Amino acid sequence: MKRLEPLKKVVAEALRELDGVLALRAKWGGVAPHLFKGQEELEELAIAPKYPLPQTLRLIQRAHPESRLGLVVRGCEERGLIEMAKRNQIDLERIRVIGLACTAEEAQDCRCARPYPGLLTDIIVGEKTEAVPNELVEEFLSKGREERLEFWKKQFAKCIKCYGCRNACPQCFCPECTLEDEIWVETGRIPPPFPSFHLVRAMHTVGKCVGCRECELSCPANIPLTTLYALIRREVEEMFGYETGGDLEAQPPLVLPMELESGDGI
Repeated sequence: MKRLEPLKKVVAEALRELDGVLALRAKWGGVAPHLFKGQEELEELAIAPKYPLPQTLRLIQRAHPESRLGLVVRGCEERGLIEMAKRNQIDLERIRVIGLACTAEEAQDCRCARPYPGLLTDIIVGEKTEAVPNELVEEFLSKGREERLEFWKKQFAKCIKCYGCRNACPQCFCPECTLEDEIWVETGRIPPPFPSFHLVRAMHTVGKCVGCRECELSCPANIPLTTLYALIRREVEEMFGYETGGDLEAQPPLVLPMELESGDGI
């Protein structure tokens, strides 16, 4: 892979000054997050498949807040770091961001409007690719109200309430999940009542979802969750002028108290 060797060099340079660099490692026939601490490990450095590394970073920082770490991120993950920092989930002052630009094919798979980093770093491996328009969103918006409602009824009817979307999302970090509260979500019922389960989760993504697509990739029912949250991002930008993950200084339109609570000590 053209990006792998240049990335190894950048990570090797960063390891001279940091306690470790969080990236992907290929070993034992699989790929998983790994905290690289020595240059001798870099032969196992990997780029794919995409994995939500910010979640792992958050756990390490909570356990070792004094650490100085590097993190290899794609554009969506970098935007996610910005939203996590605003909610006290990570400490950006102790992170060196190493950017990895997505290929045109990867950008197309995610229908990504910004398939490259550069907001938190000027260290970028790979070539900047063009934005990809989300034709699924445009197609959905061309439908009438009743047709849209029927579309989501059919999609949500496939839900088995496995919580995969929540568990995979780097932006889900409430200490107590509303989706497990019987007041909001009836237990022992599959699929969950329409549309409460998915609307509760959708509300929790307002001003946080950066389109990393981890929810959709983790869904065994293939529900097009990326389309749902892309529509929410569109509404947030139109109503509040807020681009999720676009500016570290911009105040998000919604921050839940439990999100800030779970960030205590970071």
